[in-house]
Amino acid sequence: MGKKTAAVLGAGSWGTVLATVLADNGFEVIMWARRESTVQEINEHHRNSRYIPDVHLPRSIRATTSIEGAIRDREMVLFVVPSQSMREVARAAAPHLRKDALIIHASKGFELDSLKRMSEVLKEELPTGLREKIAVLSGPSHAEEVAKKSPTTVVVSSERQQTAELAQSYLINPYFRVYTNPDMVGVEIGGSLKNIIALGAGLSDGLGFGDNAKAALVTRGLAEITRLGMAMGARPITFAGLAGVGDLVVTCTSRHSRNWRAGHMLSQGMSLDEVLERMGMVVEGVKTTRAAYRLAQQYQVEMPITNELHAVLFDRKDPRQAVEDLMCRGKTNEMEEIVQGW
Repeated sequence: MGKKTAAVLGAGSWGTVLATVLADNGFEVIMWARRESTVQEINEHHRNSRYIPDVHLPRSIRATTSIEGAIRDREMVLFVVPSQSMREVARAAAPHLRKDALIIHASKGFELDSLKRMSEVLKEELPTGLREKIAVLSGPSHAEEVAKKSPTTVVVSSERQQTAELAQSYLINPYFRVYTNPDMVGVEIGGSLKNIIALGAGLSDGLGFGDNAKAALVTRGLAEITRLGMAMGARPITFAGLAGVGDLVVTCTSRHSRNWRAGHMLSQGMSLDEVLERMGMVVEGVKTTRAAYRLAQQYQVEMPITNELHAVLFDRKDPRQAVEDLMCRGKTNEMEEIVQGW
């Protein structure tokens, strides 16, 4: 019996690290990258220094710029591309997928034009027979730490239990523990919206507001995430788990977080364009803020932190004024949804 086979579409930091997890689990992995220079470095030097410097990649990982060449006859395909590229990549991959392939996406965000979750985009673009074979991977997992084999726990979810359990069996290992969760909507929403709050955490830290402010931001941010998630059909308990509070805490408190770093730069007076140019990588929280702002209006959900961050990012509102406006909102109850009959 030959080696298990997998393709990873996307050669950023997270895609590269997930490829190493699979290689450690005995998979023969082909990565797809847009840049020929990235492919050459992975194939010849077993490195991806642009995204994961100082990490030597297993020799069972190869790379190509051909999507067809990456996924042909692969039993598992991971989509690890920016949310705004998902539809384009899925459309290109669709004709070449095995009819029984397991599809996992590890991208956090919404498609801006349609406001759809990534699994919804995949369902629209992939063959009908693969719709029950789609899973999402999320949870608190900085690529830099997984690359060092630091203990990490994540969650996979699918509308079909067997799909989630198959993804779990392929990904789990002694340093990468994988749980299953039946709430695909909640897992995707939690993983996406936490990036908005992480931008706010970077802003707060950069302005020197301290731990009290960050604790409030994380707690009330979780309330917003849960509120919108429930309106969109998620189960509230999901937001108390790895894809909710777990991912939120790690993204709001770590300097590994791109979104935290972007927020911190904004606090120093840089424009959004300057921040994105300096980062040189996709900061999903920026476009997710725009999407969540529209989703809150669509579902008539109150999201004051998201609203203020939207004003800071896109209307150039002064961050200190945004915080003051949040603190001076009308009086309310912490458990508004619970105490309606008090």
